[in-house]
Amino acid sequence: MQSPTQFPLLFFSFFMFFSLSLSDPRITEAGLFCGTVNAARSNFISEFVAVMESLSEQVNRAGWGTHVNGSVYGLAQCLSDLSHTDCLFCFAQARTKLPHCLPAIAARIFLDGCFLRYDNYSFFTEPLDPQHDTAVCGQQAVEGEPDRSQLAKNVRTIVKNVTEIAVKDGGFGVGEIGNVYGLAQCWKTIENVGCRKCLENASREVVECLPENEGKRLSAGCYLRYSTEKFYDDVEKDIGNLDGEATEDVRVFSGRPRIGIIAAISSSVAIVALLSILGVFIGYGGLSKRRKARKRLGQLSVVVGRSNLHFKYELLEKATNFFDPLRKLGQGGAGSVYKGILPDGRIVAVKRLFFNTRQWVDEFFNEVNLISGVHHENLVQLLGCSIEGPESLLVYEYVPNKSLDHFLFKKKKTQSLSWQQRFDVIVGTAKGLAYLHDGTGTRIIHRDIKTSNILLDENLRAKIADFGLARCFSADQTHLSTGIAGTLGYMAPEYLVRGQLTEKADVYSFGVLVLEIVCGRKNSVYVEESSSILQMVWKHYQSNTLPESVDEYLKDHFPAKEASNVLQIGLLCTQASVSLRPSMSEVVKMLTETDYPIPLPMQPPFLNASSADTNATSISASFPSSESQATSNVLLTPASEPR
Repeated sequence: MQSPTQFPLLFFSFFMFFSLSLSDPRITEAGLFCGTVNAARSNFISEFVAVMESLSEQVNRAGWGTHVNGSVYGLAQCLSDLSHTDCLFCFAQARTKLPHCLPAIAARIFLDGCFLRYDNYSFFTEPLDPQHDTAVCGQQAVEGEPDRSQLAKNVRTIVKNVTEIAVKDGGFGVGEIGNVYGLAQCWKTIENVGCRKCLENASREVVECLPENEGKRLSAGCYLRYSTEKFYDDVEKDIGNLDGEATEDVRVFSGRPRIGIIAAISSSVAIVALLSILGVFIGYGGLSKRRKARKRLGQLSVVVGRSNLHFKYELLEKATNFFDPLRKLGQGGAGSVYKGILPDGRIVAVKRLFFNTRQWVDEFFNEVNLISGVHHENLVQLLGCSIEGPESLLVYEYVPNKSLDHFLFKKKKTQSLSWQQRFDVIVGTAKGLAYLHDGTGTRIIHRDIKTSNILLDENLRAKIADFGLARCFSADQTHLSTGIAGTLGYMAPEYLVRGQLTEKADVYSFGVLVLEIVCGRKNSVYVEESSSILQMVWKHYQSNTLPESVDEYLKDHFPAKEASNVLQIGLLCTQASVSLRPSMSEVVKMLTETDYPIPLPMQPPFLNASSADTNATSISASFPSSESQATSNVLLTPASEPR
């Protein structure tokens, strides 16, 4: 058996072999341009994710697309000679590389087969961008004056010819003259006048690459390339004169691609996953980091290879009706979840991931490797995954009643939970966490317990979901010092400030969750301190008026003593001192055993916007929660911890 570190290299060799026998998706990077201004808005990342998701769907359907979400404008397009498979391959690679520019508010990437751009304004009809348009020249000059003169003549002729073809025939044209090949492509959003303006400008600029054997012009509205080697796929020929200048030695082609059957398509699609995975450690400096990524990927490949976990991408694509928006169940910071129906009739939830970065590797590995063997009635079961397509997919059991926040915080509640239903959700969540902490043979910390990660089944039974941030450690470890990840408002103070992670961080999050469930309102760290649910419940506790904290939807239809006990448990779990918080096993006993003592809580911490700002310099990235503007998923790095 090959070592895990050899796995990506072996498959990369496999890709190189296949590139000789299949059409070329042209994923070589021609240019990547990142903006110099970073986003200041908290919801920028969520808007970016929504744009990338829509572009993915449109490219899969039509080979190009545009989308606007908030202040993020996006455009993606494959060159018209690429097959559908190669187009998806190229777009997957572009989407893997472009997020390296985040949190810049603008970026664009030119691969030899496709283009992807996002910006903070509507750029769709701009043919030129003098600040960023550039030429990329080859590295091998043609030698000898006769050969150079002939090359220059042929290059000028071919770029003029393909420009005319593209302008007259839908924005795309290819052709050859002698030993020189040319391709012109305008983006679909550019009108005919703009297409001509862009390509004529590109024609003047690209010839400056002479006497190099290749030249590319990367423009805001078009792409133009010449080369002494054929680089494009064959399309239907339309041989003839252009304005009377073409001769019998000039072969020019129409812009309508020929539709063909691509052999070994499943193998080609499998390679898409490889390139996405290879993109994980492209751009991360340092040999040790790359070795760590290769090792993690090798381990992941072993897990995915198990027959009971592996799903074919095509099967899941069909199961979700090609990720039909009507099948979408929800969206988070890293991807969207769709309802799928498998050929055997089983209904599943398919999570579609979008970021192929080191963070993605860690989260995907956790979901598949750490949680695949964990089974409990209060945990969402992971059924399998796929890494064979443009996106990596996770397959879960289908939980029909969505997440808890839909029942608690939506303005138009379809169903209000009774006291007993809320109590059962609290107990079920507690049991699920207790199992993670004590029942698996290793301590697993979820790190992102919140209402949107608690799903409800057909019987409104609680199921903990989303284990992408989970961590485990052995019994002899007191804590982990780790980069901080989670959702503000639910994060324990010792973890948020010092990066010290224990299972008591989950206990704190659970305590906040309990108060939200009982009170029917969301905790917030972005408003004045008086709005903190912790402070509100604490004041009622001091005044011996805890029942007044209960959600007004319940009115008087709840047992006051039991509600007070549950709120007191919530305060116990959110105490500032880690040692004073109970374990989840103790919490389960407090909730289910009438004679089990419930200690008196000490004052919990009150984290608000001002206290969160004191650590703002530690924040390395911010990922807003799609469920509410009141909380944000964050990734923070303690200053003492290298990454």
